Amino acid sequence: MSRSARRYKLVALGGTFDVLHAGHRHLLSEAFKLGDTVLIGVTSDQLVATLHKKHQVRPFSNRVRELRRFLKTRRWSSRVRIAMLREPYGPAARREKLEALIVSKGTLASGRRLNRLRRQNHLPLVDLYVVDLFRAADGKPISTTRVRNGEIDLQGRLLKARH
Repeated sequence: MSRSARRYKLVALGGTFDVLHAGHRHLLSEAFKLGDTVLIGVTSDQLVATLHKKHQVRPFSNRVRELRRFLKTRRWSSRVRIAMLREPYGPAARREKLEALIVSKGTLASGRRLNRLRRQNHLPLVDLYVVDLFRAADGKPISTTRVRNGEIDLQGRLLKARH
């Protein structure tokens, strides 16, 4: 897609990106369709520790390495900026030129909190662009927890029968 056909110059999204699954790839694809440059916030190891995940999370450096490898396969490396998220909103709370935040229905409330923070900081509000969650073969959302539990693979295919 040509640069001029994209809706925004700068969009952002954030996440842990522990195991890069089809849901992440879908979210990233939507972000790169919308923005000339995509700012990806990746949760720091310290912030992950406060999230009470139900599973171990790989170290930040491994998560970013896998993310960069994926971005390279899509030829998006020149259009991305990756930032370590030490607090929930990271650079999205400070970047004046940020135009949109890519969220899911589950993170929409967080996007609204970001806009309240931006208003307090006298920054322009960002558009909240909601991307539907990518679903596994059973119709439930694909998640790292489900992948790690051995329920589904990275594409969302069922791996074992649930009793």
